[in-house]
Amino acid sequence: MPLIVAAAQTISVAGDVPANIVNHLRVMQAAANHCVQLLVFPELSLTGYEPTLAHDLAILADDPRLAPMRELAQKTGMRTVIGAPLKMSVEKGAGIGIAALVLQLDGTVSVYTKQHLHPGEEKAFVPGFGGTPVLVDDAKIALAVCADATHASHADHAAQIQPAVYAVGSVITTGSYPAESAQLAGYAAQHNMAVLLANHGGPTGGWSCAGCSAVWAPGGEQVAVAPGLGEFLVIATRNDGIWSGEAIAL
Repeated sequence: MPLIVAAAQTISVAGDVPANIVNHLRVMQAAANHCVQLLVFPELSLTGYEPTLAHDLAILADDPRLAPMRELAQKTGMRTVIGAPLKMSVEKGAGIGIAALVLQLDGTVSVYTKQHLHPGEEKAFVPGFGGTPVLVDDAKIALAVCADATHASHADHAAQIQPAVYAVGSVITTGSYPAESAQLAGYAAQHNMAVLLANHGGPTGGWSCAGCSAVWAPGGEQVAVAPGLGEFLVIATRNDGIWSGEAIAL
């Protein structure tokens, strides 16, 4: 069967979780209408990239406000990865982590936490512990959050499970985009795995993001990319081993 994955390039309202949930639901439904099986939002999509607000905005994985998105993921059969500041348990090091929360088809929420902090993030966040791959039928999806993917060792470790996709939710600025996108394309070529980038489609936390969310096929060829800023679905399909894609304005 085909594998259909998508990056949700969205614009977050700073600190406004209810408004961002409404937008997440809109984007999720749009992706489900295109039969997407795995949808990945940018880093901290639920709150915006707002380190100074993270302590007050941090949630637990079972936060009741996630219920509408959990229910839609179940209803549509679309595993969905959202970005949020997460209250870390004492056993795993007290503090706020940067999480990718995976809304599973059985209604549960799996957690991936960012392992490599960007310089300066230690003022608001603590390093995380990664997480297990997401399974879409027989396809393994390895997750990464932003600075994780700038460390070649992270991609090397992910490649050991031979994932179909290395999926990255990020905040990438216009200045950083050329180098970081080239690095992601390099991972696709080196490790023979597709690489998906979900970037913010507008400014967040004072940073001018580049947009240009994209998917590279195994081997490094870019098969889909958002044309710049704004809200887009960047959809990629693997059918009989061949990848194709498109970017759809939201």
